[in-house]
Amino acid sequence: MNSLGLQLRQSQQTTLSPRLQRAVKLLQMSSLDFSQVVRDALDTNPFLETDEIDRTAESASTELLEGEDLQLPVEDGVGSVQEQGWGAEPIGRARTGDGDGSVFDTLVAQTSLADHLIGQLKLLPLSQRDATLAAAMAESLDDDGYLRTPLDEIGAALPLVPAAEPDELRIALCHVQALEPGGVGARDAGECLLLQLTAIPCAAQRALAALILRAHLPALASRDVQGIARRLDRSVADVEQACAAIRRLDPHPGWRHGAPAVQYVVPDVVAKKIRGRWTAVLNPAVVPKVRLNDSYADLFARHRNEQHAELGGQLQEAKWTVRNVEQRFSTIVKVAQAILGRQQHFLAYGAMAMKPLSLREIAEEVGVHESTVSRVTNNKFLGTPAGVFELKYFFSRGLSTAAGGECSPTAIRSLIQEMIAAENPGQPLSDVDIAGQLAAQGLNVARRTVTKYRQLMKIGAVGHRQPARGGAAAEAAAAQAAS
Repeated sequence: MNSLGLQLRQSQQTTLSPRLQRAVKLLQMSSLDFSQVVRDALDTNPFLETDEIDRTAESASTELLEGEDLQLPVEDGVGSVQEQGWGAEPIGRARTGDGDGSVFDTLVAQTSLADHLIGQLKLLPLSQRDATLAAAMAESLDDDGYLRTPLDEIGAALPLVPAAEPDELRIALCHVQALEPGGVGARDAGECLLLQLTAIPCAAQRALAALILRAHLPALASRDVQGIARRLDRSVADVEQACAAIRRLDPHPGWRHGAPAVQYVVPDVVAKKIRGRWTAVLNPAVVPKVRLNDSYADLFARHRNEQHAELGGQLQEAKWTVRNVEQRFSTIVKVAQAILGRQQHFLAYGAMAMKPLSLREIAEEVGVHESTVSRVTNNKFLGTPAGVFELKYFFSRGLSTAAGGECSPTAIRSLIQEMIAAENPGQPLSDVDIAGQLAAQGLNVARRTVTKYRQLMKIGAVGHRQPARGGAAAEAAAAQAAS
């Protein structure tokens, strides 16, 4: 029979303190996110200050805390604020040019695609019901300027009495499709290009382009000009001119308005060649300029009592933040230097000289755990003369070669890309051919591995790289044809 009982056991297990857990989380952050965390700490912790603080202001604040009566300047009269050097007007009231406007009046306001279209709709002589339907169409467009939502769903979501009829919805869509930029409101890329055919000045060329878009879109994407000319019974020269006119159209009209600002990657570490050897140098632009306010810390140490327990916790937090900043970037530089020490040939000869590298090798050289190296290389970037690379890019397992050595998959991908770039356009290399050429160089790579690497590099198959073949989907074909 089963019985219940109590047993006492002793065991040991490793647990991370809350502060250590937080340090691990901060180490995995990108430099942009980490800088935001430090800025938040600067705003809430009185014992932290930026490194560019003026010493005169610091001494003045110290005297104020010590109890001295400082003679603050008055706003009126001879002893004004401006005479004391306390600065000009607030930024919101600063004068720009000859006018009295704010400096914010000179900033460019970003206009979304929906706002741009609705502004045009307000200039049209539409009834309130038609304007509401057209505005709903404009607000339903995606970033490309396409209408992906069915018309009946848009009509059902509008609180109109009576409900919108299908003809009304189609008329509202036509109003949107007539607006600028041309091509907005299309349901697919083919319709988007058809809406822009009015930009072609020649009527005959415009009619031929419409025939190509309606019936021969895959052939257009594969640049099969002779096949299109044969099917339409037109000359090759006329078809070539019409195809060239189509390619000048824009398959993504929505990108002209409300496009988000491009976020450029700022490298955490920069590779510089010093005395003939590549060295990792920390990028000072990504390091938060924060330090401990010694004046406040000294004052707190002299006047500390039981009532200041909260300030004591903030002082410890400030010291930990400063140490965490130093330790974080010191670890990043050590890991980057260890990577550069093993990938010197990559910087000299490119991706084909990449060596296999594991996290354990770097961890043993730096003296940290593998998980620490994994966190350090996450969202951290290295600037090189060949471009900016994530630190994880330099790690890869080794593939055995016929000579008994190892080769990095990155080097094999670079070699495959070079083979495809040098192939005969009329006779492109298949994956089997590429695998055979790699085997001739002593690299035993399976055909499916070549296919995987080719797809990772976003290189089309042999049929898509051959000019006389087609068969892509209509929307992708139209986008490729107009790009």
